[in-house]
Amino acid sequence: MKKKINIHFIIIAVLAIVMSTVLSTIVSYTVLKKEVIDDLQAYAYALKGTGVFEDVEQIHYISQTDKLRITLIAENGAVIFDTNADITSMDNHEGRAEIEQSRKKGTGQSVRLSNTLGKNTFYYAILLDNGYVLRVAKEASNIISVFFSSLPFIVGIVVILVLVCVLLAHFLTKSIVAPIEKMAQNIDDKEVECVYKELRPFVSMIQKQHDNIVKVADMRQEFTANISHELKTPLTSISGYAELIENGMATDEDVIRFAGEIHQNANRLLILINDIIRLSELDVSTEEAVQFELLDLYPLAQNCVDMLQVNAENHQVRITLQGESCQISANREMMNELLFNLCDNAIRYNNQGGSVSVRVFHGPLGEGCLEVVDTGIGIPKEHQERIFERFYRVDKSRSKSTGGTGLGLAIVKHIIVQNHARLELESEQGKGTRICVIFPAVEE
Repeated sequence: MKKKINIHFIIIAVLAIVMSTVLSTIVSYTVLKKEVIDDLQAYAYALKGTGVFEDVEQIHYISQTDKLRITLIAENGAVIFDTNADITSMDNHEGRAEIEQSRKKGTGQSVRLSNTLGKNTFYYAILLDNGYVLRVAKEASNIISVFFSSLPFIVGIVVILVLVCVLLAHFLTKSIVAPIEKMAQNIDDKEVECVYKELRPFVSMIQKQHDNIVKVADMRQEFTANISHELKTPLTSISGYAELIENGMATDEDVIRFAGEIHQNANRLLILINDIIRLSELDVSTEEAVQFELLDLYPLAQNCVDMLQVNAENHQVRITLQGESCQISANREMMNELLFNLCDNAIRYNNQGGSVSVRVFHGPLGEGCLEVVDTGIGIPKEHQERIFERFYRVDKSRSKSTGGTGLGLAIVKHIIVQNHARLELESEQGKGTRICVIFPAVEE
C-alpha cells in the first residue's frame, strides 16, 4: 500500500511539473512574440516617419544591421531593397501574408521560417504613401527552440523536485498509513481513537465484523466441544454394554436390558447426527437457495399435531389445535421442522397430565401467527436468552432422559431467520411457556 501511494504521489508530481513546464513555455513564447511584434511595429513607424523610403535613390545609403532586416517591396511585389539579402536572388513578395495584409489594411504581420535566410523570422509590414511596402523583420526563437534552450534547466529542476516529492511522499504516506496500521494492530481495543473521521464508519464496520468473527469462532469451538461430549456419552454406553455382553459377564435378562440400552443410545446418536447435519445445511444455505411458496399454516399444524398425538399420550400430555386458515410465504419443509420442534419440545418438557395448545391466527396487521403454549416446567428468566444456543439445556438431566439433543431450538432460530419471521417468548418457571412465531403479512 505504501509503495503504491508513493508511486502515485511521484506520478502526480512529475505530471504537474511537465504540464507546468509546457504551459510556462507556451506563455513565455506568447509574451516573446507580442514583444517582438510590438518592437517591429515601432521600428516600422519610425522608419516611415523619416521619409527616407519615399525616395528610392536614398535607400541604398542605409547600412546593414544584424538586429533588424529592412525590405522595400514595389507595387508589383518586386523587392527593391533588402539590408540582409541579395535582391537579385529574391522572388516576388506579393504573395507573402504580411504584404497582402498591408495592401488591404495598411499594416500586416506574420511569423514564419524565412525561405531566404532559413531562419524563424517575425515580419511587420506597413504601406507607404508612394504605394511601396516597407517591411521590417527580426529573427527570434520559435517555441521549440525556447523549450530546448531551457531544457537543461528544466531537467535539473525536475530532478530536484522529484527527489523532494519522493521524500515528501514517503513522509506523507507514513503519516497517513500509521494511524490505520495502529488501528489494525489494536482492532480489539475499542478505546483506540480513529484519527480520520472519514474512516470512522469503515472502522466501526470492521470492528463489528471482527467481533462477529470472534463470536462465531468461539461458538464453533464451543459447538465442536459440545458435539464431542454429546457423541461420547452414548458411544461410551454402547461400548460398555457391548463389552459386557462380549465377555459373557451379562445374564440373559441383562442381555435383553443391555440391548435395549444400546438401541436407545443408538437412536439418540442418529437423532443427534441428523440434527447436526440439518444445522450445517441451514448454516450454509442462502436466501436464494430457499424455495418460498404460498402455504396455509393451519393444515400444516393439523398434520403435526396428528403425528405427535401418540408421543403426547406416551408422555401423558394432551395436545390440541385451534385457529383458522392462515396464508404465509415460507418454505414448506422448514415449516414442518419448525412445527415439529416447537410441539415436540412442548411435549418433552411438560408435566404429566399437562397440555400443549397450538393456535394459528392472524395478527392485527394481517401477519400469520403460530402460537405454541404448554403447561410444562417453564424456563427461568436467566436462561431465556440462551435457550436458542446449540446444545444449551435448562435442565440437562431431564433433557437427556427424554432424548433431547439440545439442537431443536437452534434449528427453530435458523428457520425463523431464513423465513423473515420473528419470535416472541414468554415463560415462567413451573407454570409453562408460550412461543409465538410471527410471519410477515402476505400481499394480495
